[in-house]
Formats: sequence, C-alpha cells, structure tokens
Amino acid sequence: MKVIIGGDLVPTSTNYDLFEDEDSKKLLGEELYSLWNSVEMRIFNLEVPLTDQNTPIQKCGPNLKTPTRTIKGIKKLNPSLITLANNHILDQGINGLNSTTALLESEKIPFIGAGKNISDASKPYIFRKNGISVGFYTCAENEFTIATERNPGANPFDPLESLDHINKLKSECDYVVVLYHGGKEHYRYPSPYLQKVCRKIVEKGADVVICQHSHCVGSFEEYNNSTIIYGQGNFIFNKYDNEYWRTSILVYLNIGESVNVSYVPIITDNNSIRLANARESHDILAAFNNRSKELLQEGVIESKYEQFANEKIESYLRALSGVGKWTSRIDRKIMNGRLMKRKYSKSRLLAIQNFIECEAHRELLLKGLKGFRGDNLSGR
Repeated sequence: MKVIIGGDLVPTSTNYDLFEDEDSKKLLGEELYSLWNSVEMRIFNLEVPLTDQNTPIQKCGPNLKTPTRTIKGIKKLNPSLITLANNHILDQGINGLNSTTALLESEKIPFIGAGKNISDASKPYIFRKNGISVGFYTCAENEFTIATERNPGANPFDPLESLDHINKLKSECDYVVVLYHGGKEHYRYPSPYLQKVCRKIVEKGADVVICQHSHCVGSFEEYNNSTIIYGQGNFIFNKYDNEYWRTSILVYLNIGESVNVSYVPIITDNNSIRLANARESHDILAAFNNRSKELLQEGVIESKYEQFANEKIESYLRALSGVGKWTSRIDRKIMNGRLMKRKYSKSRLLAIQNFIECEAHRELLLKGLKGFRGDNLSGR
C-alpha cells in the first residue's frame, strides 16, 4: 500500500477559479499530478471551512473562509481521506463546520477530526487493502475551534484521552498514523514538550507521527522504530510569499511488512504547487536532514527552544500588557523598552508564570476568562 500525505490545504482568492474549474493538473503541475494519482491513498488537512456565509466566531487570529464552489477542485484531487482537526475549522462557527461536513458527505469524501461533539470528532479511520489495515487518527492543539462534550468542533489533543484512543486503534489494525496539528508556526524544531508528546504517541502504538500547522518544513527523528516528523509545511496554501511557505514536503508511505517513509519536496508557484526540481529538492532535503541530525545532539532541542523563546517573549508580554499599538511602538523605538520594564516587575513576572504553569491556576484562569468576556459558549 502506498500513501501520500500532504499538509494544510486552503484555497485562496488567487486560485478559487482553478478549484472551481477542477483544474487539478494546473494546481499540482503535470509531474506531481502523476505522482499524486499513482498511490492507493491520498490525504491532506483541510484547514478552512467551506461556506458562503460570513459567521465568524470571536477569536484572536484570522477567521478563514473559502467559498463552497471550491469543493469541485477538492473533489478532483481525489482525496481518500481529509482531516479537519485544526485551529481554523470552526472559524465560521457551527454553520461553517456544518456546511463543510455536508459538502464532504455529499461528495462521498471520508473525513475525520471534527464532528458534532468530542466523541464524534475523535473517531479514527481505518483503511484496509491487500490484507493490510492502517488506522489514521488526528487531533489538534487547544485553540478556539475545539469540540467539547456538548459542542461541535475539532478533536483536541488530550493526554488523558487521546493516548488511549491511539492505543485502542493500534489494537484494531496493523499500523497507525497520527496527524497532530500542533507546534509553533515558523519554527523548524520541536519544543521539548512537543517531542515528549510525540514520543509518547509512538509508545502508545503510532508507527508514524506527522506534526502539521507550523507552515514550514521542520525536522524528523526515528524513535522506537517509528518516524516522527516535526513539520512538513503546507500542501496548497499560498497566503505568504516567503521561504517558510514556498517550500514543503509530502510524506510518502510505502506500507508492507513495515512502513517505509520518504519525502517528496514541493514548491509553491504563484497560485499552484509543483514538484521541486533536482536542485531545489537537494536543498530542501539537505536542510531537513541537517536539522534532524541536530536533534540527536544532547541539549540541542532545549537550547534552540530557549533561544526561540527569548526572541518571542517581548511580543507576548506586550500583548498581555494592554498597551496600545502606538504606545508600544513609541516604547520600542524611543524609550528602548523602559515602559515594559517598569510594567513587568520581577514579582509580576513570577505571578504570571505561576498562573500559567500551575494546573489549578491555569484551569481557573481559562474558565474565568471565557466568562469575563461574556461569550462562554456553553463551556467551550
């Protein structure tokens, strides 16, 4: 059995017409189109609701939306399975999610990762062929689109539940592939916690773990005879024109007596994608392999993540401070950050750390925030 797994797919205004015209050859390019259709199973993450209504939820970050007519091109890509466990599938509320799932059902496209409640959203998918069974499970980090016992949305990663789901799935099939929608955007290495989570997923039965969401090619490691991929980049999603978004990999699984994992570099080219040429493939894979070798060195993950955190902490503190955009800009450009330093004493920083780090404080803080903003959506 041969399987190709792509990252995030979001039709944008630049290629709505290609999707509506079902022009999958132009969307993928001739060479990639041929490869894509040569395998038994094709999978990607649909990271946008398909709807013609504008019903955005309250959240931070963009509320994505794609017109329903793009389902034609999505169908033409001949997906064997679409995953919906991501941080945007509920961007247009219940109406947007229902519109998306209704379209997929009408086109007879299997999907997992989102549903009318958390029980529905957490269901896996098992593909059987030639005497081989492969189970697929997908989950997402907790943001604004997560399902609950009473509300629809995406399947969250819950260490008290998801690991049991994966372990049960392994008992029902030969191989398990887990698609984990998590990790920090534009960061090419796992955080220490993400590595711990993915390794535990392997210990519970996964043969392949693929972290999506980071919008860039990351790194990988072999662990307990399984493969963990920390970021594969996008599939078809051309929101930005930079090196993070321009280069990606498809994950190619050749499954028989074992799972052989290989990588297919792709390039975003204007409003479509294509196979990377020989030089581009060499560069993408060389960097991917070099970062992966770094992961083998003791302390590298921790040191790189500490450096990344030091680069990002000021932006988080400014967001938490409540200081306006212009005041913040004046503080950075003219006052050299003195305003922020006065605002955040050591005692205040320790209090913030405790509120986030301590489970009891964090749970109470989150519940209180949802109620304080006045739209506590029945426990979401």
